[in-house]
This record gives sequence, structure tokens and C-alpha cells, in this order.
Amino acid sequence: MSTPTPVLYGPIGRSVRKISPYLETDALGVYVAALSMWSAAIGGTVKVSSRGNARPVLLWSALVAGTGRGKGTALRAAHHVLDKALGRFLATHTTSGITSGASMVNHLWDQQEATAETEHGRDVRALVCEEEWSEVLRRVKRDPSFTTKLRAAWDGATLRNTTKEVAQEVRDPAMVLHCHVTPSDWAKYVGESEAAGGSYNRILPFLLGSVPMLDDDRVSLPELDSRELSDAYGWATARARVITLSEDARPLWRIVRRYARILGETLPEGQAVFIERTAEQTLRGAACLAASECSETITEEILSAAFTLVRRSVQDTVRITKGATSPKVKRQPLSLEDKVRARIAMHGGRATSSQVLPYVGATAAEVKELPGIVVTVERAGKTGRPATVFSLRGDTSGDAAPQPARTEREENRATVVRLDAYRPAPEQAPVPKPMKQPEPLADSNPFRALL
Repeated sequence: MSTPTPVLYGPIGRSVRKISPYLETDALGVYVAALSMWSAAIGGTVKVSSRGNARPVLLWSALVAGTGRGKGTALRAAHHVLDKALGRFLATHTTSGITSGASMVNHLWDQQEATAETEHGRDVRALVCEEEWSEVLRRVKRDPSFTTKLRAAWDGATLRNTTKEVAQEVRDPAMVLHCHVTPSDWAKYVGESEAAGGSYNRILPFLLGSVPMLDDDRVSLPELDSRELSDAYGWATARARVITLSEDARPLWRIVRRYARILGETLPEGQAVFIERTAEQTLRGAACLAASECSETITEEILSAAFTLVRRSVQDTVRITKGATSPKVKRQPLSLEDKVRARIAMHGGRATSSQVLPYVGATAAEVKELPGIVVTVERAGKTGRPATVFSLRGDTSGDAAPQPARTEREENRATVVRLDAYRPAPEQAPVPKPMKQPEPLADSNPFRALL
């Protein structure tokens, strides 16, 4: 059974592809974590509708891989993709350690109270990042209310906490859960009974593939142009928006809706319960991608891209429940030009031959033939030995330039929600280590992955 490769779509996908050669983790994990962050950021104002029923765009995800297989690296790389575009959102709205239903409601209630008198008003968005989710799962076994409130939070239903002296109520919560877990702990704590009750089949799990080590792990991640996503964030949070399907997307939407039903009839019950919300997850993911392009319409292209992601999660779910481990990901090695550029960038834009040649496996003559590399010979003083210095002629990044912001985006950019911190901002995570991602594969048959 082949492993489908999701399409990394839109400005988020382009950013992930740009930094993936510098990461020692599966680019899929970066993309998934970034989409969950993005859904949390826009979840307070953006909803998605089909058949006239508007609901949240909250996208919950789990990165499933063994210890040291790049889950944390993927999360920090996703932070690199979105941090500037989202202003202070990640600093003020990220939390962890939610181990009971009461603590979940209490956290959202405290945030609601803290923001009630701010310029932009009540804010109940939250990104819960559990990098050691197994520890949380061990503890929540003792709290029967946790899974009930977990389901309500994903549905965007009102949360209530009556354990306090003053009853707490949070309407329209916009909480997103992103977690990391090993395959063995998933099998141990996320059982069939919990999934059948709807507690954990609201989470999209993804198995991270292993990638080979880079030649040099000291290369920093390249800077990203965050203007397009910043504009989209301003557009999405300027006012309430409801995203709907376009007419050209409806034929594919009918296929998506039948997909889980057909699969559910062919899989054992213990696996089928995990994919019951395939259609809803696809719609939410498509709405997040549409919002990243400042669109209130889900086109067929956007829906197809979201479907490739959910199909991958479906297959990974089957692999996890069968006890499979992470798939192998074949990563193409960096080209000589990429290696030389990385070495030069690491040394501030100018590097001597001794700082470049031993690390790229090439001669000076081969490096001189590369396009965009300037070679000069410099001498230290009148009697010093001459040194060959390599520098970059200019930025020749092959990434397509972002499309100009729409008029509506420009008008709304000043209204981006940038909530002042009402709690200390966490320390910045270290820059993640560098990876290479395989090119997305087109697949016109939506059932080929599992049938």
C-alpha cells in the first residue's frame, strides 16, 4: 500500500517547501503543525458552512513518531513559518498541560475575562501544544469530564465549569489541540472505546517519516516573506466570515462525503471509528487554506489539496492501529549549489575556500562554475597569502513571488488583531535543525489510497 503525499498548498505550503531543505524532519509535520496554528489564529472569526450549517474551522492534529524523530523540530519550524505573520498570537495564546475538563474551561474562562475590556473585545482562542501528550493522557484517565469537554471544544459548543464558586461559561470556544506522541503510546492510550465515543477521532494523526541527516546541521533557516500571510490574517480577523463551497467543488465534495462511508464498510470496527469525520476534517482544512488566500470560497483545487492531507491521515491512522511504525522518506540530497549557498550564508555572505570546499565535496574550479557565485582573491596585507573568497551575486530564490494583496486586504490590514500580552510571553524555541521534502504527487482517484 503506497503512502500518499499531500499537496502542500498556498502560502503556508510555499513557506514550508522553502525551509524544508534545511530541516531534519518530515516537511509534512511542519505543514500540519502550521495549519493547526493557523486554524487557531483565525478560529475566533472564521467559520465554514455546508448546507447552511456554519461551524468552526478548528483543525486538531497529532504528530506520531518515535523519540528523536523530528516532532519538536517540526513544531519549531512551523513557528518560524507563522510567528511574524500572526503578530503576538502565538506568544499570548499558546498553552499546555491541560489535564482535566475543569482546567480546560478555566483556562479559556481566564482568557475571556482578561480580554473582555480590550480594544478587540472578548477572545477565547487558544492553541494547546502538548509535546509530551502521553503524560497528559495518563492523567486524564482519572477525569471522566475531560473527553466530554474535549468533544464540545472541537464542536465549538458552549463549555461550562460548575466546580468553581462562580460558574464559568465560555461560548463559541476556539481551542485547537496539537500534540506529539509515539506510535506505542497512541495504541496504549487512544483506544477503540475512546474513539468510538468521538473523543479522539476528532484529531488527525500523521506518521512522520524518517529523513537522513544533513551534511551540516548548523545552517540557519532562511528568512521568509510573511506579508502574504500577514495580510490574510488581517483579512480573516477583521470581521466574522463564513467560507462556503464553490459550485465547481461540489462534485468532489460528494466524493469526499462517500469516501469515509465506503472505507468504514471495508475496515475493521477498531479502525473505522477513527475515520468517521473525514468529510468534516476535509472541509475544515479547505476553509483554512481558502482563508490563507483571503477567499470566502473553497474551490475544487483547494478542496482537493485538503483531501490529499486528510487521506494521508486516514492511511496513517490505519498504519498506527495496525502497530506500524513511521514510514521511510527518501530525501534527495542537496545540490552542490544549495550546499555552497548554505555555507556562504552561514558565514555572513562571504566565505573563504577553506570554509566551503571541505564541506561541499567539490573543487574551487567546480564552485567557480556555479551561477550566482562571485569569486574574488584577497590578500591580507602586502605579504599575506592570497585567499579565495566566495560570495553570492544576489538572491535567486526560485520561490514564486506572492500575489499582490487584494484591495480588501489592504483596507483591513490595520485591523489585524494584535492582542497585548496579558501573560508573560514564553521564551523563543531554538532554531530547528535543517530536511528535504518529496514533491507532491497528483492522484485523481480519491479512493486509491486505501481501496
